[in-house]
Amino acid sequence: MSDVLISYNGYISGVYKLKNTCSKYISFSIFVNMKKQRLALFASGNGSNAEQIIEYFHDHESIEAALVLTNKKNAGVLDRTKDADVAQLVISNQEANDGGFLISLMRDYAIDYIVLCGYLRMIPQELIAAYPAQIINIHPALLPDYGGAGMYGMYVHQAVKKNRDVKSGITIHLVNEEYDKGKILAQHKTSISTDDAIETIQRKVQRLEHKWFSSEIERYIKSEQDA
Repeated sequence: MSDVLISYNGYISGVYKLKNTCSKYISFSIFVNMKKQRLALFASGNGSNAEQIIEYFHDHESIEAALVLTNKKNAGVLDRTKDADVAQLVISNQEANDGGFLISLMRDYAIDYIVLCGYLRMIPQELIAAYPAQIINIHPALLPDYGGAGMYGMYVHQAVKKNRDVKSGITIHLVNEEYDKGKILAQHKTSISTDDAIETIQRKVQRLEHKWFSSEIERYIKSEQDA
């Protein structure tokens, strides 16, 4: 009979009682090959966040980057991630607007979570409905400030500069049907000066992105699996 059975990080361990032997108990530990949570990384530009995420989850025990998807055939993300063991797809803007098409693609690649890494297309409502609480975005400001349609990239930093703010940061949030209105998962701040150039603000915020985005994705997915 088995007296103890414990499952942890893919391992099953326990103590088994033996009859008619010199030893009363033996211990055992068996590794179970559990399915990893697969990420699709959507990007339209340079792809530095996508690159960081792929590196972070390389050989991770329970999460893996499986797909890089872009709507720009010359996007820098393709060059940045070409040597990674991750599939790459280029789609048209028409396909990017087609929720059914994207759902089919995600199912083909067995995707569990979608991560937006500077992706400049509106996510179709059909895809959001198919992946509720499973689409994660990063915004280069402290939402709800500087959010909404047209507020991305340097436009955000220009607005922060114009308003003479003394802090900025990043917001990691879930995606819903409205721009930048999904549930906030985490925010991280950095001090800025009214004398900072727009490019300086951008660099400070990007350092936060590279420091925190991957680990916050990990934290959220693990919390969902433990719920």
